[in-house]
Amino acid sequence: MFIGREDLLEKLKGLWQKNVPSLVTCRGRRRIGKSTLIREFAARTANHFISLEGQAPGAGINGVTQLTSFAEQLSIQTNSPNIVPQNWLQAFQMLDNALPKSGKTVLLLDEISWMGAYDATFPSTLKIAWDKMFSRHESLIVVLCGSVSSWISKNILQGTGFVGRASLDLVVGELPLKDCFSFWRSSAKRVSLQEKLDLLSITGGVPKYLEELNPALSTDENIRALCFSPEGLLFRDFNQIFHEVFGNRSTIRQDILKALSNGPLTVTALAEALGKETSGHLSDYLEELELSGFIAKDMWINPRTKKPALMARYRLKDNYARFYLHYIEPRIHEVENGLYQFTSLENLPGWQTILGLQFENMMVGNFQLLLPKIGLNGVSLLSASPYYSAPTKAREGCQIDLLIQSRKALYVVEVKRKSEIGMEAVREMEHKVEQLSVPRGMSVRTVLVYDGHLAPKVQADGSFDFAIPVEELFI
Repeated sequence: MFIGREDLLEKLKGLWQKNVPSLVTCRGRRRIGKSTLIREFAARTANHFISLEGQAPGAGINGVTQLTSFAEQLSIQTNSPNIVPQNWLQAFQMLDNALPKSGKTVLLLDEISWMGAYDATFPSTLKIAWDKMFSRHESLIVVLCGSVSSWISKNILQGTGFVGRASLDLVVGELPLKDCFSFWRSSAKRVSLQEKLDLLSITGGVPKYLEELNPALSTDENIRALCFSPEGLLFRDFNQIFHEVFGNRSTIRQDILKALSNGPLTVTALAEALGKETSGHLSDYLEELELSGFIAKDMWINPRTKKPALMARYRLKDNYARFYLHYIEPRIHEVENGLYQFTSLENLPGWQTILGLQFENMMVGNFQLLLPKIGLNGVSLLSASPYYSAPTKAREGCQIDLLIQSRKALYVVEVKRKSEIGMEAVREMEHKVEQLSVPRGMSVRTVLVYDGHLAPKVQADGSFDFAIPVEELFI
């Protein structure tokens, strides 16, 4: 079942209008559906599709096994002789000879960083193959796909040998929430929005995770099977994806996510939490995790100076990783030994609190849904991100779930998911606006996005310019 991604498919489809072949890079976290996207594109528009995938890191995997696997895959898909090449130049020559002579062909080199992990000359050899071989085929799109986005960025997009050669760089992110509802299939109209949001607060818009849900079961039962069963995908996937993407170098990256699971941090604060020096290595790790889609680098424009904030804060934006570190990892031993039993998720310690935090993070990641509801559809924005200001002698610190800045106004957005939302929400918003440094001539508008029962007094108070129940975002 293929859902969404029509905008990306249209971008790819446009490449067939060229009179020359195209080189495409495709990046995104594991399980996000990169390969499925390219496969769907080929099925819709091409006459031929060849997909060659690098082997995941592991015991016994080396340069020879990568070349052997490459030759075997090529032989199976093209009926060419299965001859193990001596090096990557020979391998690409074999591939070039096996490419169809007519019709539109999509060639996917999947998990490209795994493929070339054991040969330092792999990027330069690939560049030679593109320049001397693949670029001579008229109707060919070559897609370099990978979960190690930093490898593609460094070796292809920023690599001196490939400058100007990539026609398109696709960054595949999570599916928008509206598209996610389709995974409930025919049950979608019968399942409440709240049940769907419970599950999506844990999975995010990751297609592989949503494919695992059973629409016939309640959200409680789906979460039990996926997260709190030793066989469940979400119980075991965190360590697996990090090992697949980063191999033996995964530990420090997991430590970074654990530190960020307690809240956003600056580089300096993160280094202190990890007990490490603020160095280029830490910045590299953060860039890798950001490019892989696990964290976000929150930057905002200082409303008074109109300049970017001096110190960015890094936030763990991947909802599955957040939930795993907060709620699954501390209970691994009990789950593995069959000790973690419960009758209802709502009775679990801190369950509503963690779902509230997950919901907030999910809505920040899907803030585009909010724009038409507050009159900002089609309006150029200066920034849209969580906002933080450190306390000073004159002001207390200020932390805002989401601050949207246009040229004329600041939109202070509070996200709430509680059974009862009363006047405390009004007081919190008033306090935040008071602490916000607002320049002369700039308007401030207050926004509440909520899931729960909003007290009539809050509705009547008028403190919120927009009080938007979450269901209205999907109308």
